Amino acid sequence: MTESRPGPLDHVSLAGLSAAACVGLLLAGSGLAGSNESPDAASDADTCLMCHGENAPLPAAGVVHSSHAGLFGEGGPACAACHGPSRAHLGMAEDGTRPPPDRTFGPQAAEVEASATCMNCHAGQVGPHWAGSAHEFEELACTDCHQIHDAQGDAVLDSERQAGVCFDCHQRERAEFMRPHRHPVGTGGFSSDAALLTCSDCHDAHGSPSVAELRRTTLNETCYDCHAELRGPFLWEHAPVREDCSTCHLPHGAVHDGMLRQRPPQLCQQCHLAQFHPSTVRSGTGLPPRGADPNLLGQSCMNCHTAVHGSNHPSSPGFTR
Repeated sequence: MTESRPGPLDHVSLAGLSAAACVGLLLAGSGLAGSNESPDAASDADTCLMCHGENAPLPAAGVVHSSHAGLFGEGGPACAACHGPSRAHLGMAEDGTRPPPDRTFGPQAAEVEASATCMNCHAGQVGPHWAGSAHEFEELACTDCHQIHDAQGDAVLDSERQAGVCFDCHQRERAEFMRPHRHPVGTGGFSSDAALLTCSDCHDAHGSPSVAELRRTTLNETCYDCHAELRGPFLWEHAPVREDCSTCHLPHGAVHDGMLRQRPPQLCQQCHLAQFHPSTVRSGTGLPPRGADPNLLGQSCMNCHTAVHGSNHPSSPGFTR
């Protein structure tokens, strides 16, 4: 009776073995001891995981639970799909060092070569905008953001961990999301039942024809994905609203309510200083405890102009209803 071959995770306990012991076991188990024939190391997950188990210095066992698990089926290319056959990697060179796999993806790997391997399968998913994108221009490789060997899965594809990957480089945006009024990205939302957004809900890291790598053609179209009630068309349209949401709002986070760039009426008076109302420039001197100017309290201008984004009421050219 032939003994059944162990599965990929059955070798995890061998992770503590030395590299020489692993190779000895491989050669003995494959019948190649004393033979001139070289085994095809990376085409068999069992072979690789004998030295790259969960507790190894370079663990790779997590890949069999990732979206790449399909590579490890019966007759699948397994690790060789990305790393190449890597036969020399099983043995030791004459100087006593271990040759690297045929293709590596570490810090020393060239960005173009590392990403080219991924593009063999993912070119259609990445789309036509990677070439010339901000991340490609910065010479980032796929593996700078994606980690397919992580036992918890690729953090970029996890809504709770994705922002942390982006924040490693985008420190200014990290600070903006710590402001009191923000989009619920990487924070669990404004309340326990709030939906959690990810950076990729608005931005395409692989490139986009739009500014800031937005998924939609314009910033407004991106905002309307969630704020559809503000899309219009309206009978009375507020011109800056139709032009660009960021005229009044900060996209990531702000210190003012509604993620406004400034609190009203200072924000409104940048455009409306002399229209309809006396042209009095408002400042913080009318706030409590030094008096209480009604034109500064509450939502200020929006105490009356409640339909500031636009109105369909026939009697509301001033967006008052």
